Amino acid sequence: MTYCLGIKVKDGLVAIADTRVTSGTDTTEKKKIYLYQKDKYSLFIMTSGLRSVRDKAVLYFKERIDEGIEHNKLYKAVNDFGEQVKRVAREDKESLEASGFKFNLNTIIGGQLKDDEEHKLFLLYPEGNWVELGQGAPFVIVGNSGHGKAILNRTLSNESSMHMALKSGFLSFDSTRVSANDVDFPIDVVLYQNNSFEMIEQRYTKKDLENISEQWAEELKMALDRIPTDWMDTAFNKMQVSNDNEI
Repeated sequence: MTYCLGIKVKDGLVAIADTRVTSGTDTTEKKKIYLYQKDKYSLFIMTSGLRSVRDKAVLYFKERIDEGIEHNKLYKAVNDFGEQVKRVAREDKESLEASGFKFNLNTIIGGQLKDDEEHKLFLLYPEGNWVELGQGAPFVIVGNSGHGKAILNRTLSNESSMHMALKSGFLSFDSTRVSANDVDFPIDVVLYQNNSFEMIEQRYTKKDLENISEQWAEELKMALDRIPTDWMDTAFNKMQVSNDNEI
């Protein structure tokens, strides 16, 4: 399992991916974000699913770019990557599933190409079809997604700053990390400002952010303590009446 998060706000894109790779009882670290940048061409690819499928699809996609294929809009690059996923499926799906492995590559692709009016964010399914993320859905998670959505739903909108997006994104990752043993530090972060055509990448270790994680835990406890309790009296009073009747 993995944790990959893509966020689109009005000013740009934020991407976060953990680096933990679990195979049986073995745990290693491996980069899960692929970046490609050249003149007026900036995109990132993050995936959740079989590592072998991901590596092969990325290699095929990179090979096409190196051979001179041109994409002037991001959706065309997404279509192209989807074709490479389907190519891998034709080559490997039958043998993988015969061995008990599900062909399940889900992909987040974000960026901006020369003829895009703004930055874009897409979710590509294993079948090769996709959806574009917009104002109604400013983020998407692939992998271990259940634990980290709540804070994003409560805090993010299209109007959020990139600083807020990264802060909320890290706390979403941290909520997942403390609830699942297959997601952990280090994390890779990619930032993209609209119309800049330059992606910035940064890796954070547990040591870098453990104070933020600890502060968040304390802030949650203090916030919980501040929640009024008078609304609970009706229920607890019934419990007391029940106890008195038993006596």
